[in-house]
Amino acid sequence: MICIQPLGHVDKAEISLVKSAVERFYHYKCIVKPPLSLTNDILADSKTRYEANRVLAKYNSSTITLILTEKDIAIKNPERRVNEWGVFGQGQMPGTTCVISTFRLKRNASNQLFQNRLIKICLHEIGHNLGLEHCTSGDQRCLMNDSKGAVKTVDGEKLFLCAKCRKTLCDNGTCL
Repeated sequence: MICIQPLGHVDKAEISLVKSAVERFYHYKCIVKPPLSLTNDILADSKTRYEANRVLAKYNSSTITLILTEKDIAIKNPERRVNEWGVFGQGQMPGTTCVISTFRLKRNASNQLFQNRLIKICLHEIGHNLGLEHCTSGDQRCLMNDSKGAVKTVDGEKLFLCAKCRKTLCDNGTCL
């Protein structure tokens, strides 16, 4: 089972879209939990967006949980020497919790493009929870590729796992 946890206001149609996509792709039953309020303790230092790892720590669960928010999220990025690097999502690996923000996915996107992005990011972050690392097969269609902050990478991916990622997933107990 996978829980979908809205954090703050999240459009019901977006929640329904994610639920349906996760059930179809991973064949897990999904339940949607009642929304939780956003709180100041998970804000990033700038107080303008939320720190993804604080969200993960606060709402960590023993059940795979996809936290969905419309607010911008960020992580520390030592490679770029940035304390707040905006991200689409962040998933624990190993772990059971991931957070996805619709904020950056909507930029310059038609509704159809936004929906495709949202589905891919959710499936990607749940993939981390299921034990998948970023894909190293070289197959640009695989949704486990590291986007490195570029939505163009996400747009080029398919609702597809390469043979290497599918094998890893099956070895971890989730065969598609």
